[in-house]
Amino acid sequence: MKISKKDFQWATDNGLISSDQAESLWTALESRSSDRPGFNFIHVIYYFGALIVISSMGWFMTRAWEQFGGGGIFGISLAYAFCFILAGRKLWNQPGLKIPGGLLYTMAVCMTPLAIYGLERFMGFWPQGDPGSYQNFHVWVKGGWFFMEIGTILAALISLKFIRFPFLTAPLAFSLWYMSMDLTPLLLGRSEFSWDERELVSLWFGLAMLLVTYLIDRRTKEDYAFWGYLFGLLAFWGGLSSLDSNSEFNKFLYCLINLFLIFVSVILSRRVFIVFGAIGVSGYIGHLAYWVFKDSLMFPFALSMLGILIIYLGLQYQRHHIRIEAYLYKSIPQGLRRFLPTERVSKF
Repeated sequence: MKISKKDFQWATDNGLISSDQAESLWTALESRSSDRPGFNFIHVIYYFGALIVISSMGWFMTRAWEQFGGGGIFGISLAYAFCFILAGRKLWNQPGLKIPGGLLYTMAVCMTPLAIYGLERFMGFWPQGDPGSYQNFHVWVKGGWFFMEIGTILAALISLKFIRFPFLTAPLAFSLWYMSMDLTPLLLGRSEFSWDERELVSLWFGLAMLLVTYLIDRRTKEDYAFWGYLFGLLAFWGGLSSLDSNSEFNKFLYCLINLFLIFVSVILSRRVFIVFGAIGVSGYIGHLAYWVFKDSLMFPFALSMLGILIIYLGLQYQRHHIRIEAYLYKSIPQGLRRFLPTERVSKF
């Protein structure tokens, strides 16, 4: 439930609290939530600036940096990270400045893959051959990037141990997503592999990532699970959607899995599941329209009726969602309820 200043005005107009009480309570709540990430102008500026820095040292790293050599890249990366940590530490301990402080720590973590790349370039040591310039890190799937991903994951985990800032899970989850692709050549022991092999590794790795994120989701009041769910779904759903399903039954099964993702979004109160699930179901409907029922006159009408029915069910859900969710929660066996993310699901 979201509360705005208009709600306090409503309470004042209805005689529930005085105008002075409403103003004092609103001011206190604003002060209390100043360190919580939110979609306001100041926070957007903080995150936008941090993403520019992270992108400049990642996505937009040019080949010109190779002239510094491995040792130079390693030294520059450490210098950046050290400055970010010092500035982050200073801001983190000041009231109302935990968000920019946490973002500076996150920026320091994001220097890890570049630093490891420089060190590996300097030493000439790669787990599966030289993968090329750092710019290719975001382009090509190669086992040579593996240590860069492992190092970033460890740096993020160590940071989370001391700095409780949810956005630190973003580079962690992002590196895990990359690892789901770069792990394929390492597991197979060769640089050449088929798309099916890569998709299966991505699918199972993504599923494991979702399960681990779910365990984290149960244990924290702060939302440390969002990025894990997002990149876990990218790996799982991406691998699932790319598999060559050569039968209508497999395609129908794919649709059922996406419908299950939509159901999971209600149980876990996570919208990211419904996004991927809806895209998957829409893709299956598109397959039916363009291939299975491409010459059918009635299919568009039937599909329109289905869409109207879904909208109607949505209206009914909006009106009775408390009772529906309460029924769903009570339908879950008592032994399984304790496994739900208690900080995300209401007990009704």
